[in-house]
Amino acid sequence: MTSALLVIDVQNEYVTGGLPIVDPPVEGSLARIAEAIDAANAAGLPVVLVRHTEPDPTGGLFVAGTPAWALHDAVATRPHAAVVDKQLPGSFTGTGLEELLAEHGVDHLVVVGYMTHMCVDTTTRQAMHLGLDVTVLDDATGTIDVSDSLPASLVHRVELGVLGDGFATVTSTSDWVASLG
Repeated sequence: MTSALLVIDVQNEYVTGGLPIVDPPVEGSLARIAEAIDAANAAGLPVVLVRHTEPDPTGGLFVAGTPAWALHDAVATRPHAAVVDKQLPGSFTGTGLEELLAEHGVDHLVVVGYMTHMCVDTTTRQAMHLGLDVTVLDDATGTIDVSDSLPASLVHRVELGVLGDGFATVTSTSDWVASLG
């Protein structure tokens, strides 16, 4: 099996911008994401960064070229094979991600990043539909409060449970890193 690490939307918008990640706490998930990138690089796995991009300067969130749009230093400063820009929740929609992974012979995708219930979910399902095996690192993803009755902790837990029920293997960063040998 040839694996790649896909790092979704680890941008300042989710750390210091308008959509701060709540669960797991962003400092912890950023540390796990960095750990996963370092482990993937040490194992010789391609690391692909995905960046949500709003091309309309009046678009509000993730506006291209703004500080909030920029990749967070925890990922931007680490070695990576490519950066893929997307405009929709699915990392495969309207991008060259599928072709990039095929060029590397990838048949297994390890997914980390933000938000669990939106872009991580959509991308995981897309990857599975394309015939890729998928692993999601539960402590290297995160989300926001959706509403008062849907706090981030519930949304995160339920979403990972749903993804683990047929779409992906859900595991911790430490267990995945240990599996790399």
